[in-house]
Amino acid sequence: MDTTPVLPPPRPISALPDYIQTDSKLRSAAQKLEATFLAEMLKSAGLGAPRDTFGGGVGEDQFSSFLREAQAEEMVAAGGIGLAEALFEAMKVRIDGG
Repeated sequence: MDTTPVLPPPRPISALPDYIQTDSKLRSAAQKLEATFLAEMLKSAGLGAPRDTFGGGVGEDQFSSFLREAQAEEMVAAGGIGLAEALFEAMKVRIDGG
């Protein structure tokens, strides 16, 4: 006779402890800040700057910021430069009162 254990249903996200929800919000904020920082660094490096020859015209100028932001977000998703983790740890210490 084979018995299969019955597992309880998974807890909804609202039932997770507050510190877990806070951690995910802090990490998300830190990653957004790192992406914004990287987008500005890419802008300073000249990524998305209009070209003199065979440029895309006015449209290229208007949409180059979206390209920089998307590339910065992908950089953060791939591990970034470590800024998000440092910010997360600093904010966590501050919130925990340490």
